[in-house]
Amino acid sequence: MPTGVHLRDVRQQLFDAAERVLLRDGPSGLTSRAVTDEAACAKGVLHRHFADFDAFLTELVLDRAAQLETRAHALRETVGTATVADNLVGALTTLFGPVPLAIIPLITFRDELRARLRQARPDGGIAILAQVTATVRAYLADERAAGRIAADADLDSLTLSLVGGVHLLLADRASSASDPPPAATITRLVTTVLADAIHRRPR
Repeated sequence: MPTGVHLRDVRQQLFDAAERVLLRDGPSGLTSRAVTDEAACAKGVLHRHFADFDAFLTELVLDRAAQLETRAHALRETVGTATVADNLVGALTTLFGPVPLAIIPLITFRDELRARLRQARPDGGIAILAQVTATVRAYLADERAAGRIAADADLDSLTLSLVGGVHLLLADRASSASDPPPAATITRLVTTVLADAIHRRPR
């Protein structure tokens, strides 16, 4: 690692290396040595910028969760366009891309990481899932305000069903050698969950 490299650059190089290791080897293969080897730098570089490996992982997860905010903004810009189901299918498929899907089991795999994330985001739950959940609920609230979802729809229940269902569909395939579920499968799930809220009107 060249001397004089800005801290931000070092952090991002290490984060990107950790991401590659995680996607290739899974949570059990993500060690400090694996990260520094992947980044082609001395092991001391990581510990020079982070108190320990769990501190590094905490910052990695928070950084990747923050990146989802851009996608959240894109979803909310679709309010009133296309169909609610189509907008959500596209957004959830993107939000639950390979990296977020790999980070979620990493969080569940490491007790200390979960503890530190709770300290950093007391109301955040599992960081990636919390970000996706907040994004979907905000979008549904906007669509309800726009009149495309019934005024008395239970947004919390809809959000949990959508996020949990799509996550299970995608995570199941991601953890095996199977191909991703076809778009039609995700579309069917989302359409079924939304059907009553979209077509029903309050009495």
